[in-house]
Formats: sequence, structure tokens, C-alpha cells
Amino acid sequence: MKKYLVGLTGGIGSGKTTVANGFLTHGITLVDADIVAREVVEPGSPGLEQIRTHFGNSVINGDGTLNRGLLREIVFANPQHREWLNNLLHPMIRTRMLELVEKANSPYVILIAPLLFENGLDRLVNRTLVVDISPEKQIARTMARDKVSETQVNNIIASQMSREDRLAKADDIIDNNGDVAGIEDKVAELHSLYMTLSQSQ
Repeated sequence: MKKYLVGLTGGIGSGKTTVANGFLTHGITLVDADIVAREVVEPGSPGLEQIRTHFGNSVINGDGTLNRGLLREIVFANPQHREWLNNLLHPMIRTRMLELVEKANSPYVILIAPLLFENGLDRLVNRTLVVDISPEKQIARTMARDKVSETQVNNIIASQMSREDRLAKADDIIDNNGDVAGIEDKVAELHSLYMTLSQSQ
């Protein structure tokens, strides 16, 4: 039977991890696109070797790991390089995520993907859940967490889908402007819904 899949997304600093961990306490398997994206470029992986061949040894650290900062600078400055990298990595990430989904033992699976809509991953899921937060809180949280400037945060926000478009595409929304207890209640409510939906598919 095909797994029932819920795509969890939200802008940077919106609280996706907090919400995802809420589902984890209900015994639900999480598949995180960011973790998979790091996996497919680990030392010795075909992904990393193709990146080395394309960009040269300068993007590989002394310990054999990928120099993410340098690669990010290169691809952000050059749309062709960015397209090449996306064409290489997105299929690898998608394949690996679907393998993990199939191995999951829970009745449904939460797929955590910051760029769920932007990368077309919403086509893989049965339902979408957006974690929403005010832009002011989003900026403040990200600056505190990642120790970055407001300008950097605004650049990241600008590269993501707008809040309005994201909310318009959502099947379900968790408002993260309040306290943690409110999130736990909403997660429990959605967990019941997803259990019902996964059993009736």
C-alpha cells in the first residue's frame, strides 16, 4: 500500500522543527529533505564526485567534505551553475526521500521540506501543512538562531515563496505566533485527522 504522505513546510524560522517533533511524539516517521540533501553529497557519494568534476577541487574541504559556503556563493552568482546543481541533486534527493518513506512503519509520514512548493515536492504528497509565523517573529528568530544579519534573513525570505502564496496552497495551517502548548494541541488534532485519512485512502 502506498504510504499516506503529509508535506510539512514553512518559511525560514517559522518553527517547522518544533511542529515536526510534535508528530514524532505521536510515533510518526519524519523524512527531512535537508538531512537527505546532506546525505547525497557525503564524502564518497556519487553526488559529491560529480560536483567535484564539475566545479573542481576548490569546493571540497581538506577532510573530503563539501565546502557548502563556497558552493553556495558560486551557484548564487551564476544561474547556469545553480541549474546544473539543482538538476543533479533534486532527483537524487527525491529518490532517497521516497525510499525512506517506503521503509517507514508509521500509518502516515511527515515529509519536511522548506521548499516543498518551490521544488514541486507537493506533487508527491497527499496533503500539505504550512507552519505560519509573522514576518517580524520570523526575522527575529532566524537572526537569533543562525547568528546572521537582518539583510541575510531578508535575502533568504525573498528567495522563498511569499507567505500569501504558501498559505493559499496549504491544506492545513499551524499558527506559530503563540505558545508551545497551542502547537501541541493543534498537532494532536491534525494527527487524529491524518490517522483517519491514512486509513481511508
